[in-house]
Amino acid sequence: MSASSEDTPRILFMGTPLFAVPSLRALAAAGLTPMAVATAPDRKRGRGQKTSATAVKEAAMDLGIETILQPLDVKDPLFAEQVRALAPDVIVVVAFRILPEAVFETARLGAFNLHGSLLPAYRGAAPINRAIMAGDSQTGVTTFFLQKKVDTGNIIMKRSMSIGPNETAGEVHDRMMELGAGVVVETTQAILDGSAQASAQDNSAVSPAPKIFRDDCAISWNSDASQIHNLIRGVSPVPGAFTSWSGKQFKIYKSRLGDSTSPAASPGTILRTEPDLEVATGNGTLILEEVQIEGRQRVSARDFVNGHHPEPGSQLGVS
Repeated sequence: MSASSEDTPRILFMGTPLFAVPSLRALAAAGLTPMAVATAPDRKRGRGQKTSATAVKEAAMDLGIETILQPLDVKDPLFAEQVRALAPDVIVVVAFRILPEAVFETARLGAFNLHGSLLPAYRGAAPINRAIMAGDSQTGVTTFFLQKKVDTGNIIMKRSMSIGPNETAGEVHDRMMELGAGVVVETTQAILDGSAQASAQDNSAVSPAPKIFRDDCAISWNSDASQIHNLIRGVSPVPGAFTSWSGKQFKIYKSRLGDSTSPAASPGTILRTEPDLEVATGNGTLILEEVQIEGRQRVSARDFVNGHHPEPGSQLGVS
């Protein structure tokens, strides 16, 4: 059943971080401004610990959306009652929490999610990170109807995008949120006019994308240069891949592969600091481009070398 052309569609948008903002703004630009938004509660952020709104709440207020729900717990029956009272035609979910059936089943025409991978690849909390860490050269976005089991619903639309060989998770994230915004609008329009056709996911092609933890970000210099490079860019800028230098934590945010395939030095050894900061790995070398020593700001590798004077032959990864 499609929404009547005589009626204003009742769209409820759910999202919290910056990733969701282009989708919310794109809906408004397409004449599909949500009647309400659900987002996380205001909380203390930054060094000053000032209470601030989520990126989605700020965008919603800027767009003049007055009804903003901020549940502490999406499983609270009160939240389901609030959503039911809104009588949504469509619920659009972009980077929000896992919803119970009591919430997403209130949408008359369906609830869908925007996911940052080409499902069924990389189901889970960290699809962008995991794709880059695996060395993939392609990713994309998928919209799918919500089901009880996370990321398993029938696929509505997919769009592909490339991953550059030195591109970081942050850079892919920023391009992907713009790509996703267009797909959100197309999906919403298709659901409203009754043209959306969904297909089941191929469960034989599933791969996981679990949340990134600190231990995932520790660099093992015995690994191949390409594996370390993919780890660095896959967790950059947050939480950031780390090792140690001179007894301090040493984060690496950007790198590129070196030319040498078999350095005559143990893994983690700084081979040279001019013209580049190059480090030996288990197989090949890595050139560091942006780094951060504990207690200091993130800087270029050149600035780090000029300020801290690491010696060729010194070792990374030694406490």
